Amino acid sequence: MMMKGMKLCGLHKAAWALVIVGALNWGLIGIAKMNLVNMLVGNWPMVERVVYALVGLSAVAMLMAGKCCMGMGMGGCKCEDGKCDHCGMDDKKPMMGGEHKM
Repeated sequence: MMMKGMKLCGLHKAAWALVIVGALNWGLIGIAKMNLVNMLVGNWPMVERVVYALVGLSAVAMLMAGKCCMGMGMGGCKCEDGKCDHCGMDDKKPMMGGEHKM
């Protein structure tokens, strides 16, 4: 489904959904010349632009998902299993002054 081993916060779950919508829309445009977003919002170009902007911002948010969802932000790695397999911290060094949770 999502990224294996990663628990997403609410913001990143919403971003994930919008990225999927954007990818499906581009796929439909490329394959069938059908713009799903335009079909859904109809004759409201401003709403269409907002949807496209949200999809773009969602992609940026997903690039930053590791910062909050895997605990590699200010508090260091917060691995529940003590292995750090999902964040690549083999030697379990604390990140940015945080202490590693064992």
